Amino acid sequence: MFRITQRSMADTTYANLQSSLGRSQQLQAQLSSGKQVGRPSDSPIGASDIMQLRGERAATDQYVRNAENGLSWLTSSDSALQQSSEALRRARELTVQGGSTSLSQAGRDAIALELVGIRDSLVELANTQYLGRPVFGGTTAGPVAFAPDGSYVGDGGSVERRVGADSSVRVDVDGAAAFGTGATSVFATLDAVVADLRAGSPSGPHLGRIDASAERISGMLSDVGARTNRIDALKLKADDTAITLRSAQSQIEDIDLPKAILELQMQTVAYQAALGATGKVLQPTLLDFLR
Repeated sequence: MFRITQRSMADTTYANLQSSLGRSQQLQAQLSSGKQVGRPSDSPIGASDIMQLRGERAATDQYVRNAENGLSWLTSSDSALQQSSEALRRARELTVQGGSTSLSQAGRDAIALELVGIRDSLVELANTQYLGRPVFGGTTAGPVAFAPDGSYVGDGGSVERRVGADSSVRVDVDGAAAFGTGATSVFATLDAVVADLRAGSPSGPHLGRIDASAERISGMLSDVGARTNRIDALKLKADDTAITLRSAQSQIEDIDLPKAILELQMQTVAYQAALGATGKVLQPTLLDFLR
């Protein structure tokens, strides 16, 4: 027959007490950190899931930041295009006035002067920057998209932002397409109107070119609006995904506070009771052993 000795009873009891004490210490550590999985040994499967969720969260958070950056680019472009559209509307009004054959030369010179100011303001708008980069200049490293004479000095590249695993959106605007280049640019058109007015010629023949410039800018405004809506939708999707991932990670990683507190209290009571009962049953051997 298997004989249970006082020594074996003491060893078993001591092991059980140590296990109970270890569980109490684990619960205390979880309560202090707020995490039930603080290291891989706590739950290898849980730790693996947490690492995967953290990676997905990092990617999703980056998509959100990219979307916010892209929206800022498009907002800058939209504002500049809106102001350019207003400037062209005024330029058209002045061109119509300058087309009157009964207008005096002094009147033509006054209109020409205002048109020069509009032309210069359009160059400034075409060189609108976001964080030091021209939003109409493509990927150029230079500070402007258009030279003072209205010539395009951008590189025609596109600035894109990845706002989803399979989604990239262009966030700049093709300056050459928006404002034109060479003899067909809005700047060359206004220069021609000013030259005719100062030479005493009516400006009416240039209305078609001004309208064409206005249509180009209007088309770009529609395109910017469409891209803004797309980024907004993708950002909303990324925000929702981030919330879902945070919730999933929290369920695996974070402790259930009320449950953990209750379990610690029960574990402490059980440990104290077991310690007291063991001391009475195994006196004095167990106490000597514990020392």
